[in-house]
Amino acid sequence: MSTISRWTICVITGVVLVGLPFIAEAETARWRIDPDHSLIEFRVSHMMVSKTTGRFVDYHGVVTMDAAAKTFATMEATINAASVDTKHEKRDAHLRNTDFLDVSRYPTMTYSMKRYTKQGEQYTFIGDLTLRGVTKEVTLIGSFNGFAQDPWGNTRAGFSVDGTLNRKDFGMTWNKTLDNGGLVVGNDVQIRLEIECVKEKQPQP
Repeated sequence: MSTISRWTICVITGVVLVGLPFIAEAETARWRIDPDHSLIEFRVSHMMVSKTTGRFVDYHGVVTMDAAAKTFATMEATINAASVDTKHEKRDAHLRNTDFLDVSRYPTMTYSMKRYTKQGEQYTFIGDLTLRGVTKEVTLIGSFNGFAQDPWGNTRAGFSVDGTLNRKDFGMTWNKTLDNGGLVVGNDVQIRLEIECVKEKQPQP
């Protein structure tokens, strides 16, 4: 065998061996959303002069992804509609009744990702949101923030996404008209998600 051939084989073998650890780390796994370190927030125009902000505090979900490759397979979440919180008891009670979330008939809302695209570091997620018994596609734009080990041996990952939906698409048509012709509550609802999830540990053989 010539010296050049031996050198070529050594180089190829070295590249393969160096790549093996990265191949071993890359895997598609289930990650559970950690509500204690996540945020599901919404914002809507009030009286055409300000924004009212609220959030949901009771939810759970699972993301199936390869964190090292930054690829997603599934993304699903269920939210307890009655857990809406705008820091105002009377307003929260109104949001829970039939004018808005109608939680007695529709106690949960769900989201399921259908597909996504990636351009640079920006993701566009297309998924079905089911709210008040109505299912509509919702687009969320965001970024994957990476993953790391916590002090207790868990692997955590996070991503941030934003989107907008029209509440009337889901049957929430209640409103009042102001003297100037404007509306008390805006129709467009801005969504902001800060999601941290924990990788499920594989059972030991």
